[in-house]
Amino acid sequence: MKTFSAKSQDVVRKWYVIDAADQIVGRVAVEAARVLRGKHKPIFTSHVDTGDFVIIVNADKAIFSGNKETQKIYTSYSGHVGGLKVETPKHIRRRGRPEIIMERAVKGMIPHNRLGSVQASKLKIYTGADHPHAAQNPEPLVIS
Repeated sequence: MKTFSAKSQDVVRKWYVIDAADQIVGRVAVEAARVLRGKHKPIFTSHVDTGDFVIIVNADKAIFSGNKETQKIYTSYSGHVGGLKVETPKHIRRRGRPEIIMERAVKGMIPHNRLGSVQASKLKIYTGADHPHAAQNPEPLVIS
């Protein structure tokens, strides 16, 4: 018996929409990462991009459980002396970029290499309920 290995040209890509309104950020990110990687397909191959496109709408209405809204810390470092930047989700929302929270949660759940970069490029995040991908006929993905 031979091991099946998917070819990238044989993969049929679909589009999915996830409504993040009143959903926990981590649960939405887990489902989005699973679909982006292609783990929901029987042809999943770890070294080939077999995933689908994911559109997350209402990212500004996603919630955290517990006190993570004020206690969770996102850090970034510029590489220069004194270049450490520390923010909380509450501050990021106040700054007007709530889609960064969802983007960082999903990107942390996919591989940190070239394949992961390709998979992350298939993620589209919008703060409102509208998105410009209606022509792709995306299917709703319900998170239980």
